Amino acid sequence: MATSYKPSCLIVCIECSAGHFGRAIVMPNLKPPIITTAAALAYRESILKALPPNSGFDPLMTLYLTDNTSPEEIKLARRSGVVFAVKLYPAGATTNSQDGVTDVFGKCLPVLEEMVEQSMPLLVHGEATDPNVDTFDREKVFIETILEPLVQKLPRLKVVMEHITTMDAVRFIESCSEGQVAATVTPQHLILNRNSLFQGGLQPHNYCLPVLKRETHRQAIVSAVTSGSIRYFLGTDSAPHERRRKECACGCAGIYNAPVALALYAKVFEEAGALDKLEAFTSFNGPDFYGLPRNASKIVLRQSAWRVPESYTYVSGEIVPMFAGQTLEWLPSNS
Repeated sequence: MATSYKPSCLIVCIECSAGHFGRAIVMPNLKPPIITTAAALAYRESILKALPPNSGFDPLMTLYLTDNTSPEEIKLARRSGVVFAVKLYPAGATTNSQDGVTDVFGKCLPVLEEMVEQSMPLLVHGEATDPNVDTFDREKVFIETILEPLVQKLPRLKVVMEHITTMDAVRFIESCSEGQVAATVTPQHLILNRNSLFQGGLQPHNYCLPVLKRETHRQAIVSAVTSGSIRYFLGTDSAPHERRRKECACGCAGIYNAPVALALYAKVFEEAGALDKLEAFTSFNGPDFYGLPRNASKIVLRQSAWRVPESYTYVSGEIVPMFAGQTLEWLPSNS
């Protein structure tokens, strides 16, 4: 899975993630962002300290790419043994992306070339940030103007297009070399379409970036993910923002789905008649792409109805999960 842990609610979020997942690609878009290997090591230690006793959860760290990242930092990251990828956020694209990239093919090119040499994957938040681009077209335009030229220029660079949302992204992924370019998909982009933002009034807890898209795009993603293709794997993009930061005049983007992600993925695969392909999507395709061993431990999904909590409380507030108060039919269990 891929997620971000905010220091203010770290313990609650870690407990949910560690209960369902053996490891996670930990995103670096904090305040301040994780731009150095030293910062990634410190962040990893804070996560490990927050884990429940006897947890085997393994946080796989990433660096936040900026216009000033150096090739030497990539070498340090590779030598660390705990940094597994570098994340590209176009400046202004999403939460805490103000320090992101403004010049992929200029200032960042030497770093990307070093990443090829170090076999360090590039993880991409694939949205154009030009204010003249329609919000619902940002992914398509980013593919056309950045990703396609980048893959052509650096064909040996391993790329993960994170949290894809459109049929345009599916077409792009399918057009690339298998094993070089892949995509993660979130529960929300498999379950919800953009109507979910407005049904019964404005729904801030369904707001994320990339924003939810038309039903035709959702269906295209479901078809791709449940086909059995190794190009797609689980990436929750779980974002544990406090209720007060979501339910306000200018709410932040992000959906907290860690407690319900496996249940929702199972729902999608069951409805598509593809439960036999769920394990590869959740557990095999990701580590295979990263060149990591598959987890030896297992989690069981049982058909047993359970009610999602209305919220999770921590020391200074509460977090509202995806599908809060609703009943789900698949229950994850470690026994």
